[in-house]
Amino acid sequence: MAGTTVNPTRMELTRLKNKLNTARRGHKLLKDKRDELMRQFLIMVRENMELRRKVEAGITAANRQFAMSKSSMSEEAVRVAFMAPRQEVQLAEGDRNIMSVEIPVYTLKTRTPDKNDIYSYGLAFTSGDLDDAVRELAEVMPDMVRLAEVEKSCQLMASEIEKTRRRVNALEHVMIPEMEENIRYITMKLDENERSTQARLMKVKDMMLENAHHYKEREEEYAEEEMKAEALTEAEEQAGR
Repeated sequence: MAGTTVNPTRMELTRLKNKLNTARRGHKLLKDKRDELMRQFLIMVRENMELRRKVEAGITAANRQFAMSKSSMSEEAVRVAFMAPRQEVQLAEGDRNIMSVEIPVYTLKTRTPDKNDIYSYGLAFTSGDLDDAVRELAEVMPDMVRLAEVEKSCQLMASEIEKTRRRVNALEHVMIPEMEENIRYITMKLDENERSTQARLMKVKDMMLENAHHYKEREEEYAEEEMKAEALTEAEEQAGR
């Protein structure tokens, strides 16, 4: 109960009112943050679905081309073709902030800008299917990196959305109602104390006036005189009859 945990004073009432105003502002800000996170999350989820379909289609096509190249080349020839790669790939990692959530940003960098450096073998001794397979993998590589970035971002944003949702619910259903109940309790107690104080003051005032002006004695004298006047009036009426 509020009465067993709250000190019903005006200072506590002021503190609780300030705290309630802060909680309401925080609740609104957290709701706005949750809504914006949900909007960004849905955008990324849709992008994630499109990227996954694109990456899976590219990997499937590359595997198909590799299988076809193995049918026309020996396994030893395929192994020798990839023994000395000409191109190197580096992955730079950064981050960016979305509604206080640090999400990763991956940047794909190659050693040389020449797109033909993806072929580490001579074209005269390999099949065209192998060339197609390597090209498919090279084309799908940026999408794979972007897919990894988006999936990690979705995981981080989903975790932040859950935390924000719990905070919003705690403020909306626990903290704010409890503070409102405590404010009502303190207000009721202060009003009751004020009425009690006013009644005591009025009693003290009456006692002081009585001591200063002898109001009771005068009231008794007035009452006796009224009784005598009434008795005299009754006697005259009886005598007249």
